[in-house]
Amino acid sequence: MNRIAIGQLCSSSSHDHNLERVRYLTEQALKQDVRLVFFPEATDYISRSAAHSKVLAQKTPVFVEQLKKTIVELCSRYGKPIDVSIGVHLPPDELDVSKKDDRVKNCNLYINHEGKIIQSYQKLHLFDVDVPNGPITRESDSVQPGNELPAIVNTPVGKLGTAICFDVRFPEMSLKLRSNGAEILCFPSAFTMKTGEAHWQILGQARALDTQCFVVMPGQQGEHDVYADTTEEPPQNSVKRSSWGHSMIIDPWGSVIIKADPTSNEPQLIVADLDKSLQEKTRTNMPLWKQRRRDIFGSYV
Repeated sequence: MNRIAIGQLCSSSSHDHNLERVRYLTEQALKQDVRLVFFPEATDYISRSAAHSKVLAQKTPVFVEQLKKTIVELCSRYGKPIDVSIGVHLPPDELDVSKKDDRVKNCNLYINHEGKIIQSYQKLHLFDVDVPNGPITRESDSVQPGNELPAIVNTPVGKLGTAICFDVRFPEMSLKLRSNGAEILCFPSAFTMKTGEAHWQILGQARALDTQCFVVMPGQQGEHDVYADTTEEPPQNSVKRSSWGHSMIIDPWGSVIIKADPTSNEPQLIVADLDKSLQEKTRTNMPLWKQRRRDIFGSYV
């Protein structure tokens, strides 16, 4: 069985609140015989500022340890395995601190049913956008960029290539993951409302068509409570942060298999069975990887 799921949620600034949601959705996935459940970017927390993020990241290792124990406990209770792919922030390590870099790491963890971290991928492309007379967003102010392409993970449902959010806009990354053996690509995200409405689904379908992979798009959805970790009242002029959501799973032909309900900000689980025969047929009938002009474009594809 190649059954996967996306656990869509609206993370707050409270690790405990978010872990509770992850536990609930993972349990629901187990009840439906899901083998691998995907959660969005920044599932551990959404902060109210760069400084706040650096403080909250110090608590994430505890969140991860609790999640590992939760996975093992749930698998034992239901007598069957499930793996978890989840986006978190990790604090800087000793080497970073020695270089006076206190920025956090935006990572995606692959945790297997035994509670072991099989992979930790650090986001390569950071969302730095300065629109004239428009919004200024600089993820790099608080987040360190990664420097390594993730290895392909052999999962119970196929070979997985991992990316995070803004990475989806760089097709060369997806192409390289496909060349390295990926059958499934995931893009855990917290897309903004404006960019989500314009490009979220288009980008997911484009990467599916580029690579002939299943594309998994777990998204944060709704208005985030960034004061959930404190009794402090939010300032009247505090900026609201909302995420686009619209989580979806796309097949190698570019068709959307299933998508989340965009009208609900409650935690949602969407489930799909991956039809590997469709992927084989797509790749056989349109053999793009045999036809690529590596003599012209190089080995990155």
